[in-house]
Amino acid sequence: MALERFSLQGKTAIITGASQGLGEAIAISMAEAGANLVLAARNEASLEKVVAEVAAKGVKCIKVKTDVLKSSDIEAMVQKTLAEFGQIDILVNNAGINLVKPTIDVTEEEWDHVLDTNLKGYFLCSKIVGREMVARKSGCMINNASVFGLRGFPNIAAYIASKGGVVQLTRALAVEWARKGVRVNCIAPGYIVTEMAKRDIESNPKILEQNLLKIPMKRGGEPREIGDVCVFMASEAASYMTGETIAVDGGWTAF
Repeated sequence: MALERFSLQGKTAIITGASQGLGEAIAISMAEAGANLVLAARNEASLEKVVAEVAAKGVKCIKVKTDVLKSSDIEAMVQKTLAEFGQIDILVNNAGINLVKPTIDVTEEEWDHVLDTNLKGYFLCSKIVGREMVARKSGCMINNASVFGLRGFPNIAAYIASKGGVVQLTRALAVEWARKGVRVNCIAPGYIVTEMAKRDIESNPKILEQNLLKIPMKRGGEPREIGDVCVFMASEAASYMTGETIAVDGGWTAF
């Protein structure tokens, strides 16, 4: 049956930045599709709520304290995953930060912090997890970028640069690993109503208005609407798709 190809039953997925927002939504969607989960974040205690939500779906779940800028942390995350589940089928690179500030006021330290977290962290996780996937000749990676990796917008230059880099990193890895059984794709959310969006967008009526003007559907997306697309991208239903970036944005990039 066609629906069976959307199942993640028996798969093991690592999700970084899993303690809230899109990471939490992706975890819940993948759990409902049957995947066992490894939830990673810098603050291990902050993962407790998500672990409980996932466990309620009837799948196995562990949490791992992980700083995606530390190779040693990522190595430990991989080893703990292999010890618990024996394999890694899916990696979702999701840990990220934003900076809303006029470019001329952005410090060098702020720029580096955003680029390191949003791009270098993805590279390190992809490299270390990818080593295991390439050895098995099987795996799927999903990089969480943004429509701002595809479009310009004022006062978020560092964020835009990092997300544009994620889109290109996705293409590079997809081409490099295509014959090694590893698919690499990218999801580009538009305005999604998360805690970060409420802080950076909804708290400023002018910024909220600017966003809604660009969205033909005239609403923000729900986190679940990102999680469900990630399930498709990780499933066998997307087995011939690699190197692609899917915008889930209410029509933003079509406008």
